[in-house]
Amino acid sequence: MQFTKQKGFTLVEIAIVLVIVGLLIGGVLKGQEMITNAKLKRIESDNAGIAAAMFSYQDRYLQLPGDDSGTINRFTVYAVGDPVEGDGSGTIDGLWNVASTGDITLALTAETNMFFAHLRAAGLIPGGGTDDTKPTNAYGGQIGVMDGALNLSGHVTIFGTIEGPIAKIIEARLDDSTGDGGRVQAAVSGADMTLPASAVGAYLDTERYDMAFRL
Repeated sequence: MQFTKQKGFTLVEIAIVLVIVGLLIGGVLKGQEMITNAKLKRIESDNAGIAAAMFSYQDRYLQLPGDDSGTINRFTVYAVGDPVEGDGSGTIDGLWNVASTGDITLALTAETNMFFAHLRAAGLIPGGGTDDTKPTNAYGGQIGVMDGALNLSGHVTIFGTIEGPIAKIIEARLDDSTGDGGRVQAAVSGADMTLPASAVGAYLDTERYDMAFRL
């Protein structure tokens, strides 16, 4: 009687395959970690860049961008009659997420939108001086400014729709790990940022948050 020799993997071959699979999984996880760290650093640098641009504008022109009441005479990109000036009150008025017009010379817009147009007109951030659209953060949400958001006094930058796990990391890196205290506070995305009660205490992984950073 003739027996047929069965073929299969040896223990050594199986061990090699498992090692390769482990290396691939480790590489994927490491890559995801690097991407997350890069996005976190971008959020931090964007926030620092907006703060630096605002204070540079204030030092240069003695008014706040968006609230500046002398932009028509200051920047050649604007013409007499364009609705591009703030009221000079010392406060950037409006909601952080009010819809942009796209071109502030065509229609009235909030000072929180003119904030970005004035910074562009001054050459402090990229873009044209008539463009009042808000920048986008690393997680796809918009970046805005607002006075007195949540429990924070003064002007803040707000980064919209940040994922819960990322919000936790940002809090741990920059503040006190709670969303209703310190210099970084947050509300569930879409909540009314004018209400202090909207601030959350603990972050949930299943939620997205609008995060406010004191300037």
